[in-house]
Amino acid sequence: MIGVLINAAAVIIGSLIGLLFKKGIPERFTDAIMIGIGLCTVYIGISGTLKGENTLILIFSIVTGTIIGTLMDIDKRVNAFGEWIGKRFKTTSGNSASVTEGFVTGSLLFCIGAMTIVGSLNAGLAGDNEMLFTKSVLDLISSAILSVSLGIGVLFSASFVLVFQGSIVLLAQFLKPILTDSAIAEITCAGSLIIIALGLNLIGITKIKVANYLPAIIVAPILCWVATLINRVA
Repeated sequence: MIGVLINAAAVIIGSLIGLLFKKGIPERFTDAIMIGIGLCTVYIGISGTLKGENTLILIFSIVTGTIIGTLMDIDKRVNAFGEWIGKRFKTTSGNSASVTEGFVTGSLLFCIGAMTIVGSLNAGLAGDNEMLFTKSVLDLISSAILSVSLGIGVLFSASFVLVFQGSIVLLAQFLKPILTDSAIAEITCAGSLIIIALGLNLIGITKIKVANYLPAIIVAPILCWVATLINRVA
Protein backbone atom coordinates (compact mmCIF):
# COMPACT_ATOMS: atom_id res chain seq x y z
CA MET A 1 0.00 0.00 0.00
CA ILE A 2 3.03 2.30 0.29
CA GLY A 3 2.76 3.28 -3.38
CA VAL A 4 -0.93 4.17 -3.00
CA LEU A 5 -0.29 6.21 0.15
CA ILE A 6 2.51 8.14 -1.54
CA ASN A 7 0.31 8.75 -4.59
CA ALA A 8 -2.51 10.13 -2.43
CA ALA A 9 -0.01 12.27 -0.51
CA ALA A 10 1.40 13.60 -3.80
CA VAL A 11 -2.08 14.75 -4.86
CA ILE A 12 -2.59 16.50 -1.52
CA ILE A 13 0.82 18.23 -1.62
CA GLY A 14 0.41 19.25 -5.26
CA SER A 15 -3.07 20.62 -4.57
CA LEU A 16 -1.83 22.63 -1.59
CA ILE A 17 0.93 24.12 -3.76
CA GLY A 18 -1.62 25.05 -6.42
CA LEU A 19 -3.99 26.58 -3.87
CA LEU A 20 -1.12 28.62 -2.45
CA PHE A 21 -0.32 30.08 -5.88
CA LYS A 22 -4.02 30.54 -6.66
CA LYS A 23 -4.33 33.21 -3.97
CA GLY A 24 -1.99 35.53 -5.84
CA ILE A 25 -3.59 35.07 -9.27
CA PRO A 26 -6.42 37.44 -10.37
CA GLU A 27 -9.78 35.77 -11.06
CA ARG A 28 -9.71 36.65 -14.77
CA PHE A 29 -6.56 34.59 -15.12
CA THR A 30 -7.92 31.62 -13.16
CA ASP A 31 -11.06 31.71 -15.31
CA ALA A 32 -8.95 31.67 -18.46
CA ILE A 33 -6.84 28.85 -17.05
CA MET A 34 -10.00 26.87 -16.31
CA ILE A 35 -11.02 27.10 -19.97
CA GLY A 36 -7.55 25.89 -20.90
CA ILE A 37 -7.84 23.01 -18.42
CA GLY A 38 -11.21 22.16 -19.95
CA LEU A 39 -9.73 22.03 -23.45
CA CYS A 40 -6.84 19.86 -22.24
CA THR A 41 -9.33 17.59 -20.47
CA VAL A 42 -11.25 17.12 -23.73
CA TYR A 43 -7.99 16.28 -25.51
CA ILE A 44 -7.02 13.76 -22.81
CA GLY A 45 -10.45 12.19 -23.10
CA ILE A 46 -10.30 11.90 -26.88
CA SER A 47 -6.83 10.33 -26.70
CA GLY A 48 -8.06 7.76 -24.17
CA THR A 49 -11.14 6.74 -26.14
CA LEU A 50 -8.91 5.67 -29.03
CA LYS A 51 -7.53 2.88 -26.83
CA GLY A 52 -10.87 1.07 -26.82
CA GLU A 53 -11.07 -2.20 -28.76
CA ASN A 54 -14.78 -3.03 -28.69
CA THR A 55 -17.39 -0.38 -29.44
CA LEU A 56 -20.27 -2.59 -28.27
CA ILE A 57 -18.68 -2.97 -24.83
CA LEU A 58 -18.28 0.82 -24.66
CA ILE A 59 -21.94 1.36 -25.57
CA PHE A 60 -23.28 -1.23 -23.13
CA SER A 61 -20.94 0.02 -20.39
CA ILE A 62 -22.07 3.62 -20.75
CA VAL A 63 -25.77 2.74 -21.02
CA THR A 64 -25.74 0.27 -18.12
CA GLY A 65 -23.50 2.49 -16.02
CA THR A 66 -25.72 5.50 -16.63
CA ILE A 67 -28.83 3.57 -15.57
CA ILE A 68 -27.12 2.45 -12.37
CA GLY A 69 -25.71 5.92 -11.69
CA THR A 70 -29.05 7.61 -12.29
CA LEU A 71 -30.92 5.15 -10.07
CA MET A 72 -28.35 5.75 -7.31
CA ASP A 73 -28.37 9.49 -8.11
CA ILE A 74 -24.59 9.59 -7.71
CA ASP A 75 -24.35 13.11 -9.14
CA LYS A 76 -26.63 14.48 -6.42
CA ARG A 77 -24.63 12.70 -3.71
CA VAL A 78 -21.30 13.95 -5.06
CA ASN A 79 -22.67 17.48 -5.34
CA ALA A 80 -23.93 17.28 -1.75
CA PHE A 81 -20.43 16.22 -0.69
CA GLY A 82 -18.97 19.14 -2.66
CA GLU A 83 -21.39 21.59 -1.06
CA TRP A 84 -20.49 20.26 2.39
CA ILE A 85 -16.81 20.83 1.69
CA GLY A 86 -17.58 24.27 0.24
CA LYS A 87 -19.44 25.36 3.37
CA ARG A 88 -16.89 23.87 5.73
CA PHE A 89 -13.94 25.53 4.03
CA LYS A 90 -15.85 28.65 2.95
CA THR A 91 -14.96 28.30 -0.74
CA THR A 92 -16.19 31.04 -2.98
CA SER A 93 -18.43 30.47 -5.95
CA GLY A 94 -18.71 33.02 -8.74
CA ASN A 95 -16.97 32.09 -11.97
CA SER A 96 -14.58 29.66 -10.36
CA ALA A 97 -15.06 25.93 -10.60
CA SER A 98 -17.19 24.26 -7.97
CA VAL A 99 -15.75 21.89 -5.41
CA THR A 100 -17.58 19.04 -7.14
CA GLU A 101 -15.95 19.83 -10.49
CA GLY A 102 -12.53 19.80 -8.89
CA PHE A 103 -13.21 16.57 -7.03
CA VAL A 104 -14.64 14.68 -10.03
CA THR A 105 -12.06 16.04 -12.48
CA GLY A 106 -9.15 15.12 -10.23
CA SER A 107 -10.61 11.71 -9.38
CA LEU A 108 -11.04 10.77 -13.03
CA LEU A 109 -7.75 12.18 -14.33
CA PHE A 110 -5.73 10.58 -11.53
CA CYS A 111 -7.44 7.17 -11.65
CA ILE A 112 -8.32 6.46 -15.29
CA GLY A 113 -5.61 4.79 -17.31
CA ALA A 114 -3.34 1.78 -17.59
CA MET A 115 -0.69 3.24 -15.26
CA THR A 116 -3.18 3.35 -12.37
CA ILE A 117 -4.51 -0.17 -12.82
CA VAL A 118 -1.30 -1.94 -13.83
CA GLY A 119 0.68 -0.09 -11.15
CA SER A 120 -1.82 -1.07 -8.46
CA LEU A 121 -1.88 -4.70 -9.64
CA ASN A 122 1.93 -4.81 -9.60
CA ALA A 123 1.92 -3.43 -6.06
CA GLY A 124 -0.67 -5.93 -4.88
CA LEU A 125 0.74 -9.02 -6.60
CA ALA A 126 4.51 -8.49 -6.39
CA GLY A 127 5.01 -5.57 -4.02
CA ASP A 128 6.41 -3.57 -6.96
CA ASN A 129 5.55 0.12 -6.41
CA GLU A 130 7.83 1.58 -9.10
CA MET A 131 4.99 2.47 -11.50
CA LEU A 132 2.94 4.05 -8.70
CA PHE A 133 5.98 6.09 -7.61
CA THR A 134 6.35 7.39 -11.19
CA LYS A 135 2.62 8.16 -11.30
CA SER A 136 2.92 10.03 -7.99
CA VAL A 137 5.42 12.46 -9.51
CA LEU A 138 3.10 13.08 -12.48
CA ASP A 139 0.07 13.53 -10.22
CA LEU A 140 1.99 15.95 -7.99
CA ILE A 141 2.54 18.24 -10.97
CA SER A 142 -0.95 17.72 -12.41
CA SER A 143 -2.74 18.39 -9.11
CA ALA A 144 -0.78 21.62 -8.61
CA ILE A 145 -1.87 22.85 -12.05
CA LEU A 146 -5.47 21.68 -11.68
CA SER A 147 -6.02 23.19 -8.25
CA VAL A 148 -5.06 26.66 -9.51
CA SER A 149 -8.28 26.77 -11.53
CA LEU A 150 -10.44 24.02 -9.99
CA GLY A 151 -9.76 24.80 -6.34
CA ILE A 152 -9.89 22.69 -3.20
CA GLY A 153 -12.00 19.94 -4.78
CA VAL A 154 -8.82 18.61 -6.42
CA LEU A 155 -7.25 18.10 -3.00
CA PHE A 156 -10.16 15.92 -1.89
CA SER A 157 -9.79 13.74 -4.98
CA ALA A 158 -6.85 12.22 -3.07
CA SER A 159 -9.46 10.28 -1.08
CA PHE A 160 -10.77 8.72 -4.30
CA VAL A 161 -7.21 7.88 -5.36
CA LEU A 162 -6.66 6.17 -2.01
CA VAL A 163 -9.88 4.15 -2.16
CA PHE A 164 -9.76 3.26 -5.87
CA GLN A 165 -6.10 2.28 -6.09
CA GLY A 166 -6.08 0.81 -2.60
CA SER A 167 -8.99 -1.48 -3.49
CA ILE A 168 -7.13 -2.78 -6.54
CA VAL A 169 -3.99 -3.43 -4.48
CA LEU A 170 -5.88 -5.28 -1.74
CA LEU A 171 -7.99 -7.29 -4.20
CA ALA A 172 -5.24 -7.82 -6.78
CA GLN A 173 -5.33 -11.62 -6.53
CA PHE A 174 -9.06 -11.66 -7.29
CA LEU A 175 -9.05 -8.87 -9.89
CA LYS A 176 -6.12 -10.12 -11.98
CA PRO A 177 -8.25 -12.57 -14.07
CA ILE A 178 -10.75 -9.79 -14.80
CA LEU A 179 -8.38 -6.87 -15.37
CA THR A 180 -6.84 -8.19 -18.58
CA ASP A 181 -5.20 -5.94 -21.17
CA SER A 182 -8.52 -5.78 -23.05
CA ALA A 183 -10.45 -4.91 -19.90
CA ILE A 184 -7.98 -2.14 -19.02
CA ALA A 185 -8.34 -0.76 -22.55
CA GLU A 186 -12.14 -0.68 -22.21
CA ILE A 187 -11.98 0.91 -18.75
CA THR A 188 -9.72 3.59 -20.20
CA CYS A 189 -12.07 4.08 -23.17
CA ALA A 190 -15.25 4.38 -21.05
CA GLY A 191 -13.54 6.59 -18.48
CA SER A 192 -12.08 8.80 -21.19
CA LEU A 193 -15.54 9.33 -22.70
CA ILE A 194 -16.67 10.56 -19.28
CA ILE A 195 -13.58 12.79 -19.15
CA ILE A 196 -14.66 14.38 -22.46
CA ALA A 197 -18.05 15.19 -20.91
CA LEU A 198 -16.25 16.64 -17.92
CA GLY A 199 -14.10 18.83 -20.17
CA LEU A 200 -17.18 20.13 -22.01
CA ASN A 201 -18.71 21.03 -18.64
CA LEU A 202 -15.58 22.92 -17.60
CA ILE A 203 -15.59 24.92 -20.81
CA GLY A 204 -19.26 25.76 -20.21
CA ILE A 205 -20.68 24.07 -23.31
CA THR A 206 -22.71 21.44 -21.43
CA LYS A 207 -24.08 20.65 -17.98
CA ILE A 208 -23.82 16.87 -18.05
CA LYS A 209 -24.31 15.01 -14.77
CA VAL A 210 -20.93 13.35 -15.15
CA ALA A 211 -20.93 11.47 -11.83
CA ASN A 212 -23.96 9.43 -12.93
CA TYR A 213 -21.80 7.85 -15.65
CA LEU A 214 -19.06 6.66 -13.28
CA PRO A 215 -20.44 3.08 -12.81
CA ALA A 216 -19.55 2.50 -16.48
CA ILE A 217 -15.92 2.18 -15.35
CA ILE A 218 -16.88 -0.86 -13.25
CA VAL A 219 -19.29 -2.30 -15.81
CA ALA A 220 -16.69 -2.28 -18.63
CA PRO A 221 -14.31 -4.94 -17.21
CA ILE A 222 -17.25 -7.12 -16.14
CA LEU A 223 -18.60 -7.09 -19.71
CA CYS A 224 -15.11 -7.93 -21.02
CA TRP A 225 -14.95 -10.89 -18.64
CA VAL A 226 -18.42 -12.09 -19.72
CA ALA A 227 -17.47 -11.72 -23.40
CA THR A 228 -14.32 -13.81 -22.79
CA LEU A 229 -16.36 -16.57 -21.14
CA ILE A 230 -18.84 -16.60 -24.04
CA ASN A 231 -16.01 -16.82 -26.57
CA ARG A 232 -14.50 -19.77 -24.69
CA VAL A 233 -17.81 -21.63 -24.65
CA ALA A 234 -18.44 -20.86 -28.32
